[in-house]
Amino acid sequence: MAAVPAATTEGPDAPARKRVLLAAPRGYCAGVDRAVVAVEKALEHYGAPVYVRKEIVHNKYVVETLSARGAVFVDETDAVPEGARVVFSAHGVSPAVRAAAEARSLQTIDATCPLVTKVHKEAVRFADDDFDILLIGHAGHEEVEGTQGEAPEHIQVVNSPADVANVVVRDPDRVVWISQTTLSVDETMETVRRLRERFPNLQDPPSDDICYATQNRQVAVKKLAPHCDVVITVGSANSSNSVRLVEVALDAGARASYRIDHAAEIDPAWLEGAATVGVTSGASVPEILVRDVLDVLAAHGFGDVEEVRTATEDLMFSLPRELRADLKAAGTPAPRPRREGRAALDVRPV
Repeated sequence: MAAVPAATTEGPDAPARKRVLLAAPRGYCAGVDRAVVAVEKALEHYGAPVYVRKEIVHNKYVVETLSARGAVFVDETDAVPEGARVVFSAHGVSPAVRAAAEARSLQTIDATCPLVTKVHKEAVRFADDDFDILLIGHAGHEEVEGTQGEAPEHIQVVNSPADVANVVVRDPDRVVWISQTTLSVDETMETVRRLRERFPNLQDPPSDDICYATQNRQVAVKKLAPHCDVVITVGSANSSNSVRLVEVALDAGARASYRIDHAAEIDPAWLEGAATVGVTSGASVPEILVRDVLDVLAAHGFGDVEEVRTATEDLMFSLPRELRADLKAAGTPAPRPRREGRAALDVRPV
């Protein structure tokens, strides 16, 4: 991958050319796309209301848009009328939540990201083998709650490297770590390093738990951040992967890094004296919000946009089987995916 060129000037005394470095990959991942399309298609096929447990994905714009179309977001299944239809969010749910839904005769559509489901299966397998499971993640996050619920008697959550000293296990030779899918790769590896110092025989999961999209977006930000005066990440405050991108940009050398839900939150003061602004978005952010940010930046003189691409994503997930079966029976064609990069932008690749 070629290095990102420095901002140029017209002459020795001229200011640096204002530009935007646009990260790629960015925005929707395959799991988010699958979950959002599942709610959209459920509304089209069954009609409103369609209930959704928790936010389908962690993005305010997406939740508000789906709410306007008839989706009803609830915290728990007991808020869903008995016998109604409910969608489980992309973050996954515990067996206890599934049992509660079954007890109320709810018609469920499971939009759990397949990569989260993989972690759930790992937890069950290691628990069956009587391992102590160290789940690296953020306590209280829906994904962590769902994974921990698969084997609560075997799993303890490790929030950060600082928590390692508090970990207690039954047998230091039968310990394994797994992780939330949306963490900082670097911080997770530091947590693992410290765990292994305490437990030298700590076992690794059979494959990476941090999802491809999270890693790809962090790599792209690491590439552009050293060349940026400011990096703006589009994403909601409860989006773990979006919050991590803000931190990754600072760690990689950006002078300043901010997170916004939408373009109206950009503070013009952030742009004062800046020559290069980096832009990225979390894995649950639709591209329309990035377009709005680019429009605002262009109005402040940052109309020259260069795309910094570090990977190309083509992974697709099929719709949840329950919905897929009903659509097939009705003769409704499968929707096209809206994975990262689908919407063309007027940018120049670097």
